Amino acid sequence: MLTMPAACWLCRMPLTLAHHGICSYCQRALKPPCCCPRCGLSTFYPNEECGRCQRHPPSWQRLVFVADWQPPLKELVKKLKFSQQTALSVMLARLILLTWLTARREGRLQRPDLLLYVPLHRSRAWRRGYNQLDDMARYLAHWLAIPCAPGGLSRKKRTRVQHFLSARARRRNLRGAFKVEIEVKGRHIALLDDVVTTGSTVEEIARLLLRAGAASVQVLCLCRTL
Repeated sequence: MLTMPAACWLCRMPLTLAHHGICSYCQRALKPPCCCPRCGLSTFYPNEECGRCQRHPPSWQRLVFVADWQPPLKELVKKLKFSQQTALSVMLARLILLTWLTARREGRLQRPDLLLYVPLHRSRAWRRGYNQLDDMARYLAHWLAIPCAPGGLSRKKRTRVQHFLSARARRRNLRGAFKVEIEVKGRHIALLDDVVTTGSTVEEIARLLLRAGAASVQVLCLCRTL
């Protein structure tokens, strides 16, 4: 029986390796702009921390993202997050891995020894039916040969949806929302999220991890809103 070849999610051209999900041509187009290696915001000097980070550094040490919050990646993230198209998980996780490997080759990254990801409150997870980061974290941990702790972080309170809140309101909304459930003392943590906007969520979690004794925190995500 003949099988139909898999197609790139973006240009619909046939793929030799179906699980890649995206062809090499489209993949090359998904490049972040010149940005600060710590906060991920635009800068003229990509190998140095920007003035913002030198004055007021975030709690995490590095931020790795595939591209900014623009089509076509923006549309793929929305399909995974809100349309239950979980088949996208392996392809999107692979994009993060390739971006991480590039940054690693450039000498800017500590190799992590534990992968954690931003948890959903149980009521939101029940309504959505899944956490879009579950499968992505599992793939990434496997490829990086490090453990993943699905219950390593918990969300203690149900927060308001962040999309329409200001940066100050986001920080207030997340205060006391998370809890570290495992021992992280001395460990280098990779923290996975799908989209980093103001950074309030990953800042709150990174701060908790460092307070619990983590050696370092690096943030991995698909999109950074610039």
